[in-house]
Amino acid sequence: MRFLKTTILTLLIISCAPIRVNYDFDKQTDFQQYKTYNYYTDMETGLSELDTKRLLDALDAKMTTKGFSLSDTPDFFIDIKSIEYQDPQRQTVGVGVGGSGRNVGGGISIGLPIGQAHVNRQITIDFVDENKKQLFWRAVSESSFNPKSAPEKRKARLNAIVEKALTQYPPKK
Repeated sequence: MRFLKTTILTLLIISCAPIRVNYDFDKQTDFQQYKTYNYYTDMETGLSELDTKRLLDALDAKMTTKGFSLSDTPDFFIDIKSIEYQDPQRQTVGVGVGGSGRNVGGGISIGLPIGQAHVNRQITIDFVDENKKQLFWRAVSESSFNPKSAPEKRKARLNAIVEKALTQYPPKK
């Protein structure tokens, strides 16, 4: 029952605000050689400590379902970075005043913003082969973010981001 509630909540969040993901990878890489992973110890995610834990838990769960395992001597490392930004306000109402008379004209116009600016979060997930000192796969996700959302909603949102980000890993040839 709990799984069903979590799934419904995740689908509801996904349907309300889309998660856009862009992928890039090195076409020369043999992805079959990578079976174990770990995270950089000095990773600065740009997230709160609690959100970082939620994101890492979601990544661990998804990587396990894909057949990868966490290791102290990994085949590759995962690095995560994120930034928050606000979309520029696009919805405005224009109010204008104008006048003219005998070849003289003038006017004043102002735009009043409607609603609130939307906060977005961009999360970059890099897979790095430390032996070759080379980045071999990257996913960059962009989605809306509510800094005042409840912990359950944050967890569901981060799970949805990881789910969507890792759908294309490993890439198909």
